[in-house]
Amino acid sequence: MSASLCADSYLLALQPRAGIAALSWQVDQPVSAAPDWARDLPRAWPDAERLLAFDPGLVVFGAGEGGRAAAMLERSDYPTLELAWTEDFDGVRANLLALGAALGRVDAARAEIADLDRRLAALAQRAAARDVVPRVVYLSASGGSAGAGTYVDATITAAGGLNNAAQSGVVGWGRSDPELALTLEADIIVTSYFTDGFAGTLNRATRHAAYRRLLDQAGRVDIPSADWPCAGPRLIDAAEAIADAIDDWAARS
Repeated sequence: MSASLCADSYLLALQPRAGIAALSWQVDQPVSAAPDWARDLPRAWPDAERLLAFDPGLVVFGAGEGGRAAAMLERSDYPTLELAWTEDFDGVRANLLALGAALGRVDAARAEIADLDRRLAALAQRAAARDVVPRVVYLSASGGSAGAGTYVDATITAAGGLNNAAQSGVVGWGRSDPELALTLEADIIVTSYFTDGFAGTLNRATRHAAYRRLLDQAGRVDIPSADWPCAGPRLIDAAEAIADAIDDWAARS
């Protein structure tokens, strides 16, 4: 069973339906990519008492989310696995192998990794065939961007784009910064969480003129938030969607 949205994505990638007892409380949210059948499963929270009630064979936590619940479960001889936080495809591979070992499904993990590698190689071939490299900027509904060392940067790079936020000196996950937005130039804007994220008063990119400039001037591809609530097995889907947008841009150019 899984107790977090990120862990859901890994568990669904490796474990057959019959072997999943519960998924996280976020499984019925727009940010989840769980199939319809999974949305009918019991819900799990990172709370030891609730998890113990399931008598679980394995509880999978997202990075940094096990805490006291994981410690209590382990004291009661219930196995747990906390996924590592990662910002790249190598980390996705490592998490898949770790979960595959914990589930006794190493072959399934290796098959998932082989498919990931095949798809990344196909993206590299597509990028090599293009004559131009577009400037790409990621923009969340809050106005935040993503610089060097983020899984969004890794995804843009895999798709064959140049992350202009990283080129402008942004490192890590950038907060909402209208002044920075005014300096960025982009051929393609990658957006996410605009329509399928959590609504909030801080969603400045939906109304601020500095962000509207980018949204109105560049080609846009919206990545479903469920593809990358963390760097998980669906990160490659986001990379392929960005690569499709790059191909469309290259054809127009």
